[in-house]
Amino acid sequence: MLRQEDFRPVTLADRAFFERHYTLYPQSHSDNTFTNMVCWNQIAQYRYAYVNGNVILASTLAGVTRFRPPIGPRDPMLMKDLVRFALEIGDDTPIVLIDPATAQWIRELDSTLTLVPDRNHFEYVYRASDLAELPGKNYLKIRSQINKFRKNCSHTVEPITADNRGEVMEFLVKWCEWKGCENDFVLAHEKEAVFFAIEHFTELSLRGLLIRVNSQVAAISLFERLNADTALVHFEKGLPDCEGIYKAINKETAAVLAKEVEYINRESDLGVAGLREAKVRYHPNHMVEVWSLKR
Repeated sequence: MLRQEDFRPVTLADRAFFERHYTLYPQSHSDNTFTNMVCWNQIAQYRYAYVNGNVILASTLAGVTRFRPPIGPRDPMLMKDLVRFALEIGDDTPIVLIDPATAQWIRELDSTLTLVPDRNHFEYVYRASDLAELPGKNYLKIRSQINKFRKNCSHTVEPITADNRGEVMEFLVKWCEWKGCENDFVLAHEKEAVFFAIEHFTELSLRGLLIRVNSQVAAISLFERLNADTALVHFEKGLPDCEGIYKAINKETAAVLAKEVEYINRESDLGVAGLREAKVRYHPNHMVEVWSLKR
């Protein structure tokens, strides 16, 4: 039977373990990635258990612990035990980020359980070529904004490396001052997450791009391979001085990734109306749907 003692904190030292396991069981949702867990550990307190060849993830946010379904070979007894354990110590949503196939399997194991879609955590997946080329009338306004940026802002694009990482950190300080990170709970933790990503850029095997405007870093993106056909953009930041810079860094990132993968996952909108509108405007190819177990 699962116990609290079976779970250990996710740390940087676990990278090789997760890399091996996810090679066998590729992920499609960003929240399960090792990079996401270690970068957001300061707020979500990720832990994991390894049982019968399965990884079970847990996170504790504001004192509330929630679990993910087992990642590994289907094990009905383990799944039933996780449901028992999660209902015992969790809140009214004890298991989250359940993919549709696993949701159907859980229903088959126990038809009395209540599973509901979690739209706020659906992730947006785009064709990399669409984001790189912005073809047709659907992207007319976005192309216009990028052209305006290119006309008004003298800029260059380069990869993030050890040589310019210090400048990226300086840029992030400016970005946080503009956004008022210290006065916003979520942004304050996002600041910590993106700083961690840059500080451990090499260890996490991340890649990134930056845009310089008048020789100064004005926008960045950080990304990595998610699975065989999809890349994941973890962070994308820009300063407000040049209108259209967010769309420019988006396009530049896609141009790099379109040579390697078919799709780009740009994460969820967390139910934020403005963010949802912005993500829909780019016309996703499909969504990574997830479900939750309700008490």
